[in-house]
Parts: sequence; C-alpha cells; structure tokens
Amino acid sequence: MITDRPGLLKPLTDTEKEWDIIVVGGGATGLGTALDAASRGYQTLLLEQADFAKATSSRSTKLVHGGVRYLAQGNISLVQEALYERGLLLNNAPHLVKNVSFIIPNYQWWERIFYTVGLGIYDLLAGKLSFGRTKHISPNELLNRLPGINPKGLSGGVVYHDGQFDDSRLAVNLAKTCLEQGATVLNYFRVTGLSKNGQGKIAGVAATDMETGTAYHLKTKVVINATGVFVDDLLQMDKPGKKPLVRSSQGVHLVIDRAFMPARDALMIPKTEDGRVLFIVPWHDKLVVGTTDTPLNEHSLEPIALEGEIDFILNTAAKYLTKAPVRKDVLSVFAGLRPLAAPQDDSSKTKEISRSHKLIVSQSGLITITGGKWTTYRRMAEDTIDKAIQTGSLNPQPCTTKNLPIHGSRRQMDWEEHLYVYGSDREKVLALISENPEWGKKLHSRYDYLQAEVVWAVRHEMARTVEDVLARRVRLLFLDARAAMEAGPPVAALMAVELQKDAQWQNEQVAAFSSLAKAYLL
Repeated sequence: MITDRPGLLKPLTDTEKEWDIIVVGGGATGLGTALDAASRGYQTLLLEQADFAKATSSRSTKLVHGGVRYLAQGNISLVQEALYERGLLLNNAPHLVKNVSFIIPNYQWWERIFYTVGLGIYDLLAGKLSFGRTKHISPNELLNRLPGINPKGLSGGVVYHDGQFDDSRLAVNLAKTCLEQGATVLNYFRVTGLSKNGQGKIAGVAATDMETGTAYHLKTKVVINATGVFVDDLLQMDKPGKKPLVRSSQGVHLVIDRAFMPARDALMIPKTEDGRVLFIVPWHDKLVVGTTDTPLNEHSLEPIALEGEIDFILNTAAKYLTKAPVRKDVLSVFAGLRPLAAPQDDSSKTKEISRSHKLIVSQSGLITITGGKWTTYRRMAEDTIDKAIQTGSLNPQPCTTKNLPIHGSRRQMDWEEHLYVYGSDREKVLALISENPEWGKKLHSRYDYLQAEVVWAVRHEMARTVEDVLARRVRLLFLDARAAMEAGPPVAALMAVELQKDAQWQNEQVAAFSSLAKAYLL
C-alpha cells in the first residue's frame, strides 16, 4: 500500500489512462464511494481539494446513530436504514465505533412512558443489530450514573443505546482501505473543470495539485460529485446558472472538561426551547456538547460558530448540570455544515429539510450524491456505484462492503488508552520509538499524544500540514485548542524532517495553524 505522495501521483502521469470512476470529495460520502468502487474492481481515483474529512466529516457530534429525532418525525425507513448501517459499522470498524448508553432525564411524569415506548420501537427497528434494550431507571440510579446532573424535580430516566465513534479517524482509515483495495486517493488536489466529449457527456476532469500547482487532465468513464456542501460548485461547472441543490445548516459543538459530568454514559436532552435535541457526550476524556441547526446561505471550509449558537448551548446545558459551564470553561468550539437537500419553497427550518440522501444524474452524466449522514455513508456509496455502473456502462459487479473490514479493524480495545484509535496499527506506531527514542516523548505536557504519532501520520496517513495532524490525525484541536496551538511548533519540526522542508516552511505552518486555531477559542 503506497501512502507517499510521489507514489500516489504516479498513475496520474499516464496521459492515456482512462479511469472507470473519478470521485470528487474526500469526506465520508466520497471515501465510502471510492471504497465501494475499488472493492468492486473498478479503476478508481478520489480527489479532495483540502484534507480528508476537512469540512463536515470531522465536525460531527461523534455519534453513529439511527436518529431518534427522525423517529419522532415519523421517518421510519430512514431510522431503520441507519440502525442497520450502525450495526454494520460496529462490525467493520470495532476499533473506532463503540456502544454507549444514553440517558434521558425525566422531569415530568409522562416522559417515562413516552420515551420508554418510543425508544422501545427504536430497539425493535434495529432487530438483530440492536445495541441493547431500553429501560427505565430510578432517580438514584440516574444520579449515580450521571454525577453532575441537576436533581431538582427528577423522576427518573430512560436509558437507550447508540453508537459513538471518532469521525476523522474513520475517514483516514477509509482512505487507507481504499488504497488497500487498489484505488488512488489524493488530498490537496482540486478539480477545476469538467471535460466533455462530442455528445456533451462528461469524459474527464481538469485538476490541480495544490502543493505544486501542476495541472492534470484526467480521462474517466464516470465522475461522481461527492463534495458535500460544495456540490453546487461542481454542478455550476457542468451547467452554469443551475439552481442550487443543497442548503447549508450549521451545527456547533462546545468541548468542556469531563469534570462537569464525570460519567461513562451520555446525556440526551430530547427537546430544547426551540425543539432541537442536545447531547452531552463523553469523548476522548472530554465532554462534547451540542448541537445547533442554523440555516446559512454560504459555505466555507472553516465555518465560524455564531454567538447565538454558543449562548444557546451554554444556556441549555446550564439547566441540566449542577455546575453550569461558562465561556471560559470551553476548551474548543467547532462548527460544521450539513449538506441538506434545498427546500423548493422559502422554508428556512433546516431541521425539517430531508436528511435522506439524494442521487441525481445530470444530462452530461455527472452523478451527484448529497444529503445523508456519517452513519449511512456505506449505503449511500452502494447506491451511488450502482448508479455509476448504469451511467458509465461499466461491467456490473456486486457490492462487497457490508462485510468488508475497515483498515485497523480490531475487536479487543483498551478504550482508556488514547492509542486505541489506531486499532491493529497501534503496535506499528509504538515501534517507531525504537527507531528514535525521542519519538516516545509527549507532544504536550497535559496530553498523552506522542511524537511518534506525528511521524506515523506523515509516513502512513497522508498528513501534509500541521493542521492535518493536530485536527484530524490526533484530535487535539477539537479537544483543547490552546494546547493544540502550543503543540504546533514541535509538530512542524517533526514534519519538516519527514517531508524535507526548511525553516521557512515550519514558520509558515505554525503561523497558519495558530491563526486557524484561534477560531476554536472563545
């Protein structure tokens, strides 16, 4: 498996080569689609303009779930599909996905019946892939399981089970699984145009290596637009003036210290003041609190949390925790954009806009996949490649991803050790320390991340920048933005040696990362 950039670029230098499928976009949907294509034996290339999972796919609530609120909306088929996919993901990536108990506190007498019955249906829909049965617990048991929760008026709670994961780690592992299946995947490679044949059908893409500025013209039978909130940019290249297909909805999360709720269980608040769901979930020894659902009219790679969203999360959390978190307690704040199918009227309530995925084939043959969520990425990919076989007249091959282990897959994990995210690669990461004992030292005094992890990220996980390492290979930026800024210089120094870069590159990297990280601080 080649993970060095010169090796990955080599197939692109063959100007006569025609790919079966080129996937544009390296988030959950694009990576899943490339994996499905490659595992069926198609010549597959994936191009991502930034880093894998740079945008939406690294900024989730870290849940692999059926969607309790979609059940409340009556969208049974979407919930059933997601619960099935949740079970497959636990089987295929057991080193990154785990079963977590969620507790809904009851402060009204009727909530016990309402949520026990509703979540009982949730369990039934999961069938054989259920994560565990819903049950009611007493106020005392709830307070023991969720220390820090507000006891006033508490009449008990309902416990249900769902999944949790590390989103960008899964993306990196999917990229590596694509490589193992024979695909070529490249980050920092922007598609700048589409080429068409005499019949007006798409026959290739123009793309630029963002690191060198080298332009490429690549031939293909099928182009798949899996660019999330950016899908309309590619659709405009295909047909200028086309009406937008997606609407961005922003979701914000705050990260606070585990001391506010030192529990293994997660808290789920099913109905907030404006009808949204709020979670307080233990993740990597911190608590992730969110999310919001704010309609936006623009999209960017680095969306910024709005003051109103931050206040909403803090105010809602304060009602349920005995010690209310305030702004100075927030270690990191991150915002992500959901690509929702754009409404056909003036509706601005994004939580009512569909979360199901949509597949669209343009007159030119461009395939666009949009909507959906992390949990259903595999099913979205299967549907997309089935459509690509028809559109590109490819030799039909069956989907194989239902039971395909994702790179790193390992069943026995020590969830208390931060290296669990590497799964079967854990020992290889630690083996680097015998090459250089210095790499056994910590990146930051308060965190267990090792220098060896930086070297591993560059050599084996296609990390190209300090941000790639601190945001998406190790998750320090999302857990503690200030500590991440302090770790920037040592990370840049380690990367410079591996990538053969000079002092100027190091300084530029540290400056760029510090500037970006400031937006994660309140």
